[in-house]
Amino acid sequence: MSIDVLGLQTTISRSISLSGIAVHSGENVSISFHPADPDTGIVFNRTLPSGDVISVRAVSSQVGSTDLCTLLGKAPDRSVATVEHLMAALYALGVDNISIDLDGSEVPIMDGSAAVFIEALDNAGLTNHAVKRRYIRVIKPVRIEMGGSWAEFSRHNGTRFEIDIDFDTPLIGRQSWKGEVTADTFRRELARARTFGFMRDVERLWASGHALGSSLENSVVIGDDDKVINVEGLRFRDEFARHKALDAVGDLALAGAQFIGCYRSYRGGHKLNALALRALLADPSAYEVVEAPARRDTVRHGELVAVNAAAFAPWAL
Repeated sequence: MSIDVLGLQTTISRSISLSGIAVHSGENVSISFHPADPDTGIVFNRTLPSGDVISVRAVSSQVGSTDLCTLLGKAPDRSVATVEHLMAALYALGVDNISIDLDGSEVPIMDGSAAVFIEALDNAGLTNHAVKRRYIRVIKPVRIEMGGSWAEFSRHNGTRFEIDIDFDTPLIGRQSWKGEVTADTFRRELARARTFGFMRDVERLWASGHALGSSLENSVVIGDDDKVINVEGLRFRDEFARHKALDAVGDLALAGAQFIGCYRSYRGGHKLNALALRALLADPSAYEVVEAPARRDTVRHGELVAVNAAAFAPWAL
């Protein structure tokens, strides 16, 4: 059964603001979201301590470090980190164009999931532009391997994620999440899944300047006895796999367009997701750019037609 997709680009209907702690720097960050014009894409505007504002587009070519989080920007002092949960929310709800202002180096972690961003975007509402949305449709398999991990794109008449994880702890072990990613499934099955970590890694992370804002309020913490320390426990039995799927949605949102296909990974993370996306976009024979034949709110997958990819390559900007 074919699923309807949006035929027109969108933005939010009104500006909204949030504030919270940055999970790695520990700083307090204010973040605001504003409507943007068609073909703007997703743009982060960071105010530096000097008062200068630097802008970074949320596209694959701007991915810098992928250690512990996804960072946009090549220079550490002119970058925006921990974008993946917000990007996942924007992708799942179908927000194409938005301007995001923040006064720190990271997107705030909120409760460690995408749920707060989903709620805020729902409250703002979406508005359609009278401009066609374009999709990246996978037309042949692309696979990469990295040690004992792998990831691949394949053809699929929808947007499907199949994420497998395998941790050497009885609490997690082998888990998977598989499903079509729509706004509804993301809200129900992925949005509330929180980031997680091990107590044994805390001192090492602190020493390297990471996880300074991490707490039981924004992370699932696994103790030395392989049990969850958080008093409330897990939100899902397989919350760990669901969060890895959430991360994958956010990392692949940096394609610069929604994609049609299936993404599978085994023992993946931010680095593997970024490398897989880069491999797909580097092979023009592996995908085509498609759009609706006419300006309509929704269309069927089978109605999408190929267009000139050379005129639409935001991931290269």
